[in-house]
Amino acid sequence: MGTGSSKNPDSSSHGSEEREDQGGGQLYVSLKMENSHMLNGELIPHVYGSVPLVGSWEPSKALSMERESTSMWELSFVVPPNHETLDFKFLLKPKYSNATCIVEEGPNRQLMGGTLQGDGRSALFRLGTDEVLEYKVFIKADRVSPFDLAASWRAYKENLQPSTVRGIPDVSMSHVAVPGTENGSSASLELDLEHYVIPAPATSANSGMIYAANLTETPRSLNLTGVFSNTKAVVSTAPTQKDNVVPTDRPGTIKELEVVVPDTTRAQSGSGMVESKSVGTFQSLQKQDGHRGLFVDRGVGSPRLVKSPSATTFADLKLDSEAKNPMPAAAGAVAAAAVADQMLGPKEDRHLAIVLVGLPARGKTFTAAKLTRYLRWLGHDTKHFNVGKYRRLKLGTNQSADFFRGDNPEGMEARNEVAALAMEDMIAWMQEGGQVGIFDATNSTRQRRNMLMRMAEGKCKIIFLETLCNDPKIIERNIRLKIQQSPDYAEEPDYEAGYRDFKSRLDNYEKVYEPVEEGSYIKMIDMVSGHGGQIQVNNISGYLPGRIVFFLVNTHLTPRPILLTRHGESRDNVRGRIGGDSVLSDTGDLYSKKLANFVEKRLKNERAASIWTSTLQRTILTANPIFGFPKIQWRALDEINAGVCDGMTYEEIKKNMPDEYESRKKDKLRYRYPRGESYLDVIQRLEPVIIELERQRAPVVVISHQAVLRALYAYFADRPLKEVPHIEMPLHTIIEIQMGVTGVQEKRYKLMN
Repeated sequence: MGTGSSKNPDSSSHGSEEREDQGGGQLYVSLKMENSHMLNGELIPHVYGSVPLVGSWEPSKALSMERESTSMWELSFVVPPNHETLDFKFLLKPKYSNATCIVEEGPNRQLMGGTLQGDGRSALFRLGTDEVLEYKVFIKADRVSPFDLAASWRAYKENLQPSTVRGIPDVSMSHVAVPGTENGSSASLELDLEHYVIPAPATSANSGMIYAANLTETPRSLNLTGVFSNTKAVVSTAPTQKDNVVPTDRPGTIKELEVVVPDTTRAQSGSGMVESKSVGTFQSLQKQDGHRGLFVDRGVGSPRLVKSPSATTFADLKLDSEAKNPMPAAAGAVAAAAVADQMLGPKEDRHLAIVLVGLPARGKTFTAAKLTRYLRWLGHDTKHFNVGKYRRLKLGTNQSADFFRGDNPEGMEARNEVAALAMEDMIAWMQEGGQVGIFDATNSTRQRRNMLMRMAEGKCKIIFLETLCNDPKIIERNIRLKIQQSPDYAEEPDYEAGYRDFKSRLDNYEKVYEPVEEGSYIKMIDMVSGHGGQIQVNNISGYLPGRIVFFLVNTHLTPRPILLTRHGESRDNVRGRIGGDSVLSDTGDLYSKKLANFVEKRLKNERAASIWTSTLQRTILTANPIFGFPKIQWRALDEINAGVCDGMTYEEIKKNMPDEYESRKKDKLRYRYPRGESYLDVIQRLEPVIIELERQRAPVVVISHQAVLRALYAYFADRPLKEVPHIEMPLHTIIEIQMGVTGVQEKRYKLMN
């Protein structure tokens, strides 16, 4: 739908207030009709009009409005993108007979960019020669994101009401506390941050500076002498025209979708949109209330035509100009799942190959590693195959820039050979049960990509993931990091010589580079900077590919820390009882003050940081002494639901429920408490939190619970799912996850013994 603002010439009649142009969003439209006179109920208001919005101009196919009260009828729907104008009319249909429909008098109603054209505050229906029935008409249009729509659809379908538990919403946000408020201030506590540093576990895969490509799969065909034993890969070098590309036609696909990600550093709080020419805006409603907790009502209905269960879903809430952080999207990949199910067609094939494309120093390996970590954490069997690692193990690390020239037939043949070997390994792994292979190489020519498509035909579906960067500063930074970290230059003592060689290599690739135009692809354009960019999607269908797209929309390289900590010791911790909602012990209260002091010193220059807690009071109380940052409560961060075992000790479970105790002991990952959750359930509900953490560009302090933090930490540390229930997550310890261009690193602080 264009970029016009949602304005109405008569807000008092149509329930719409003038607001800023929020260009690019999907339009959520609510149509209401009211008749104050009691009717017999025989005539049901309907809407009919332009395809595909409201069925068709055939009255028999008109969409029925639903009764909201004795006098009010309502129908809400989402305007598909690029649908510039909506023409419609109201009509009345008999409830129990096939009698003629009564169409409202006057010209067609026209809604353009969320604005109703003309004066349409009432609808007149002529029942007979002298009898006219009048309805008041209310039309409201709000721009929303696919994330919110999808999350709302999920909430509506599962709950049939706005998503809350114990009266607590999914996400709520408090105002920013004023520094200096007396509430157990920690100002008197002295804290030397370095004094509290403790070593991170040796099992942490990302605790040091590690070249990402070294963590990828080792070639299967490498024998003990370090030479490939199988070098009979078939490599076709015959030119292949675009018309000969393997077709990937599927029902329900998206063609040429473009998502433009804004520069959030230039946007004001609560503003900035992500324009989509095909599925709308990838941004949540970012609204706050500076005076009270505010919740995100997820009950706005389906992307299809359903009734909104909440008449106040899109109340025009005022923004707090003082707040630095917008309300989190709380939709994440849960929204991706819903959008994919509803809009992207059927479930994906079992085997999926994500083939990276791009010039060197464009962030391919970093993106591949991040995507691999995400999919593994979700439980998808995923492996990262880096062709550069294959090349170094087969041919050595002393290849000069001449090796990468497009007019060097020996070099091209050798590079195609190792690419084919890596592809063969990936396909063989898939045939043994693997699900998603990440194929990491430049793949910069159509000829190379066609070779890979021929090898994959009938074995796996290929999606090309192209990373493009036009920022010279970003490219220069990546080149220097590459020279510092890549094994290709480990034996080069002269840094400047290595720099010149890599620049020559890059020039050789640029001369032959051909952007992806074939098959299914995702293009990430200037996304690595963290200051806006675009994602273009072509011929993508299926649940998992849709999930991948939504994840990539939220990834960036902006360095920022994420601090994970359990709540202070609670009274149930002292008693050894699981679950519950108890307050802090005296020790826990002391930790909350030390934590506040720590956060104040660690994030003193990070005013845009935020504090995230669960909705349970032990985490909220732990966060209470922290001032100067917005505090956001996530129900997704609540402790694992122990079901009927809530409030019991493990000894009581062992005594009274021995079978349950033994079942949990055998498989803590999959064990689900009776009427409760398993660790796998926790991971699924944490997916929106992970997406939102990836999206954040400012530091975040997460105060949560042992099981939840185990799952979050496993994501950042790339720990196997089977290890999640056994990860050590001690009380009164802060785990600082540093996310940036070099990957993920961690540092730990133990504030109390």
